[in-house]
Formats: sequence, C-alpha cells, structure tokens
Amino acid sequence: MNLKSLLQSILFIGIVTSSFAQKLPEWDGSEIFHGDWLVHAPHSKAKIYTHNQGKDLILSNGLVKRSFRITPDLACIEFLNLNNQEQLLRSVRPEAIVTIDGVPYNIGGLAGQKEHAYLLKEWVDDLTKVDSAFHYVSYQITEYKSNINWETKFWTANKAQAKGKTISFLFKSDLAINQGIEVMVNYTLFDGIPVLSKWVTVTNSGSKSIVVNQIVNETLAVVEEESAVVGSVDEMAKPNGLYIENNFAFNNAMRANLSDQATHWKVDKSYTSQVNYGLETPCLLEVYPDAGINTVLKKSETVTSIRSYELMVDSYERERKGLAIRKMYRTIFPWTTSNPIFMHLVSKNDEQVFQAIDQCAATGYEALILSFGSHCNMEDVSAGNMAKWKKIADYAHQKNIFIGSYSLFSSRSISPEDDVINPKTGKPGGTTFGNAPCMGSKWGLDYIKNLKTFITQTGFDIFENDGPYPGDICASTTHPGHQDVNDSQWKQMELQKGLYHWCNENGIYINAPDWYFMDGSNKVGIGYREVNFSLSRDQQKILNRQNIYDALWAEIPSMVWGFVPLTKYQGGGPEAVLEPLNDHIDDYRQLMMQYYGSGVQACYRGPRLYDTDKTKEMVVEVIDWYKKYRWLLNSDIIHLRRADGRDWDGILHVDPTLPEKGMLMVYNPLPEAITRTIEVPVYYTGKWDAVSISEEGVSPKKLKVDRNYKVSLEVKIPAKGYKWFVLQ
Repeated sequence: MNLKSLLQSILFIGIVTSSFAQKLPEWDGSEIFHGDWLVHAPHSKAKIYTHNQGKDLILSNGLVKRSFRITPDLACIEFLNLNNQEQLLRSVRPEAIVTIDGVPYNIGGLAGQKEHAYLLKEWVDDLTKVDSAFHYVSYQITEYKSNINWETKFWTANKAQAKGKTISFLFKSDLAINQGIEVMVNYTLFDGIPVLSKWVTVTNSGSKSIVVNQIVNETLAVVEEESAVVGSVDEMAKPNGLYIENNFAFNNAMRANLSDQATHWKVDKSYTSQVNYGLETPCLLEVYPDAGINTVLKKSETVTSIRSYELMVDSYERERKGLAIRKMYRTIFPWTTSNPIFMHLVSKNDEQVFQAIDQCAATGYEALILSFGSHCNMEDVSAGNMAKWKKIADYAHQKNIFIGSYSLFSSRSISPEDDVINPKTGKPGGTTFGNAPCMGSKWGLDYIKNLKTFITQTGFDIFENDGPYPGDICASTTHPGHQDVNDSQWKQMELQKGLYHWCNENGIYINAPDWYFMDGSNKVGIGYREVNFSLSRDQQKILNRQNIYDALWAEIPSMVWGFVPLTKYQGGGPEAVLEPLNDHIDDYRQLMMQYYGSGVQACYRGPRLYDTDKTKEMVVEVIDWYKKYRWLLNSDIIHLRRADGRDWDGILHVDPTLPEKGMLMVYNPLPEAITRTIEVPVYYTGKWDAVSISEEGVSPKKLKVDRNYKVSLEVKIPAKGYKWFVLQ
C-alpha cells in the first residue's frame, strides 16, 4: 500500500468510527436479477454494501447499482443499469449544491478528473476534495418511510407502501461562517424496481439565522444521448437511459414532462472532448426550482429540497418505457391506484343530491361528486351550511356512497389585498390564469383552513380541487404566508402540498387538474378539449378512445379521468348529449364501456344516472361487468391500434400476476360488421407458450404463442360496436 492509500484508509477509519455506520455486507455482484422485472417480480431487495476495502459504499437492488467513494470526500462514482450493463455516469460531480446567504457551496464531490467523457476506476484514488465544500462526515441507514402518511377507504389496486432502504449522508463545512449548518443528502433505493429517490435537507443548528437561497438536490454528469458536431442543448436528444421526475410540477399540462418545473438538462463546458464543437451537448442533469427557495432558517429550523425520482430505462421502445414509468407510480405512489366509481352531479337543490345518492346506490356506483356549477360551497363554514352538508353526507354514508365536492382556487379575483401581485407591474393580474389569489395571502391561508374545517365537520370523502396552485410568483410584501417575491413560489407550493398531505392522512380522495401525484393527488384530467363535447356522440366516441389511447402511454388508468356530458356542456345540440338517457341508451352504453373497458373513470356529468328501468338495467349491467373484471381493467394497457374512424381500434390490458392475464377490448366505428385477424402481443401477460382466449368470457380457445410473443386471433365486431376477450 502506498503512502497516499494508507492515509486515505486512516481517514476512512476515522470517518466510520464517528458515524452511524452499521455492519454492511461486502459487494460481490451475486444478487443481480437476470429476469424481466416488468413480468416477474425480482427476488433481490434494496441493500447497501461496502466495497474496495471500505472506501466505497454501494446501493443495489439487483436492478441498479449506484456507488460512492467516501474518502477523502463523498462522491458518486458509478450509476449502472444492471439489466443491460449501461453506465450512465461519465464524470464526478458534487452530491448537491446549496446556496446559503448568496454563496453557492458544493456538497461533497471530488476534484481532479481531467477527462470527462468517461471515468476509470483507477482514476478515483487520485481525486481530491474541494476545500470550500461541505464535507462528508457520516452516514445512517434506515428503512424507507413515505413522506405521506397515506390512508384510504376507496377501492385501490395497491394498498402496500413501497419498501426499500434509505441512506442519509451528513455533511458539514470547515468554514467558520458555516458552523452549525448541517446538510443531509438522502437516497432511497426501492425494492423490486430500478428507481432511486433523492432529496436534501439543510438544518441550521447555529445561533444566527441564515437564508437558504437554492438547493440543487441532484447534479449528474450523464453519458450523452447524441453526439452532433453542430447543435444546441435544446435541439439535441436528452439521455434515454434515465427517466426523471420530481415533486415540483405544475402548469395544467396534465402530462409529467410538460408539468415538470425543476429538471434541467444543461451543457458541461468542462467536457472538452465531446463531439459538439460548441460544447453544447445536453449531458449535465441538475434538479432545482428556477425561482429558488429563498427560505429564512432560524435556529433549529430545517428546509427540505425537491424530491427527485430516477428510473433506469432499458429500452427505446415507447411501450416498454411507459410500462416502467407506470410501474414506478404503482409501486412508489400507491394512492394513484385508488379508483372509485363516481358520478359528477350537477345540482340546484338538496333534493337532487338525495336522488343522485339513491341512484348511485341502486346502480353500484361508489361515490358522488358535486360538480362545478352545483350548489355546494366548501368555503362556507357557517354552522348552518356545514350542518346541512353533514346531514347529506351522513345519508350518503348510510347508503355506502362516498361524497365530495368541487372547489375552485385559481382563475378568480378575491381582492387587491389577497390577489397575486404581478412582479412586472406591481398590481394584480397577468397570472397564469389572468387573475388569481395568492395562497400565501390571508384569504389563501383561510381558504386552506376553511376547507379542512368543512371536510372534517361534514365528513366529506372527496376533494375536487380545480386550479390548484399553478406556480404564480407574487410580489406582495404583506402576505403572511410568504416574505416577498423571492420566496413566494416556494412557500405557496409548500402550502398546496401541505393541503394534499393532510387530505391523504385523513383518507380524502383528490381530483386535481395538475401534477401533484408525488404529494398525494389521486387523479388528473386525461387530456381533452372541452368544446369537443359539443360535437356529435359518434364523434365523441372516437375522440374519447383517442384520448384514452394517448394518455395511457405513461399513466395508469386510475390516474386519469375522462368526461361524458349527460346534459348540455360547452354548447352543442341534441346530437351532443345523452339526455333523455333512454332515447340514447346504445350510445350511453358504448361510452360507458369505452371508459370502464379502459379502466378510466369518466365524469358522468348531469342530474341523474338513469331515467327509466331499462336505462337503469343497462347501467347496472355495465357496472357489474366492470366490477367483475375490475383488477384486470385497472391493469396497464398495451397499445394495439389507435382510433381513426376508418377501421378497428383496440387496447390490451395485461397483468401476469392475476389468474386472468389479459383483457382485449376492440371497437368498430364502421356502419357495417367487420371480421379482422389481430396479432395480439402477449409478452407482458407472462404466457409465453400458449394462451387461452375466450370471447366475452365464454368458449375459450387455446392458441399457441409464436416466437414474437404474439397470437393470431380472428375477431368479429358488430357495426359501430365492440367486443371483449379474456386471456388466461
């Protein structure tokens, strides 16, 4: 051992002695999972290992491997997809970057790497610590615990919280100005899925207040996706091997990538050997909120960063990548698998609510939501209003029906004192939705308090929050919930998340048209143009199937809602609506089957679910069918053919863990019956030799699976109708 290695070993022994270190197993690579984790559950669990004579710590669950050198400082030196052996890391970076009182500090990291296109193991011993950084002190390992104390009383496909291991690395500074400040970098590696979560906490244990201006909770020098001589960071492809989301997402896009406000793919000017002559390749990942945190920390106070979730991707195929993302949501955010059967009631009086509750109970519906335009006001916490709605809620619960209501937050004006102040004009207006209240205003804080009071006192079960905080920056200096323009976005976001956390802890289901899934929301809009519901019913059928097909590439059915206008909505004539329901019973049935057949709940918006016994029988029949196959219909879909109105279209539900492995739904938009031979992909059913397929649950036929994991199935679909098939 040379002198440098000896000194490093002595330093390492000192670090471990002063840490929370537990006895760790030695990494030998034997627990790598060799199957397909999307079909067969991996046997290996998340573990933390020691390696390289104690100089390295390794996080692995048999699917992913992330390695850290912990002397002379801590730095990530490997990020490996064990499924395809793809190395994502090309260069060492600090573990995080925290800006305190206007000064940015590296958290850990090692310096001295001269070539940044790749990192060789033998180079790591020669890297040195950065003098001005916060330096690694110790680590602690705990079982993963969700940051949301989730409870549910609704039908839910996965009620189990995710499991895994969390390791927390403690860093402190040698600089006198930073004495008493502790930075903790936290990682969770989950069982059975190639996903890591990362977040940072900053604690002020000193005697004076500090301002945490910014936390970059992740910074990774990733292998580039594309090498181009000429091209900019915006034009070039981003790395495919790493899919990343975080819990700082909003803007009503109803899609994760467009709602994300904190993931940044940047250039790396230190990477001078890259092909791009302008050094503009997007190969440096950083996660942080653009507007910063700008939070004052008094003595003993802590601030927690954004939480990022990093999924290792092993394919360019859209379906497989989407299945991996959907598996991430099902596993780590199980509340997204709750999926109650609900009606969207338009009411003018209490009697209509009682009648709708009775109809829900009679048809097998499970929940009633007072839709926008109804006569329920959740902001009114007067004794009389709460007593009235408690009586109604009690009646619903006696009928085993959950009840909730719509509430609008944004896109309205409250007062000049409570509205968001535009930083450019110093006046209200010019927000995301024109005018909007500030959640940190007195009205905003009262709004949250009143909602909690109303829900608690009435026993409501569902909160439909339209226009949750959309990211508006407020320049007011008089609002009690934030200090000024600099912290307004962060503080408002924290208030919105806090409301959703409270809802989850109290078993309240949340519909919200924005991407707050990682902080507890249950469902978002599927993505549709509202004026399309003024079109004819035939057009709506095709457009709805297109919306379903397009949304479920990266979302699970229970995460989204669709829309069925029982009465007039956004204009249109008699050809656009279903009322009178009995007169359009075939269209009503088909629209229900399209949504329930995809596992997607729609907002059936109107005053009633049925108007005749015949209509009631149809609704009951569809709901009974859905409940019979509910687990399967809430499983992921494989995309077969998108609706175009010119030929058949369809989807295939798959779940290899169920007795029934798949459900095929096919539709015929044409005015005549058709017969088609469909190549049904059965790989993700787990049936790789032969599969039994029954048409609408009867007369099963055993079919041999070909070498491409497909079976040929002849289907006959009635004119403007549908068929369904069960795979076993």
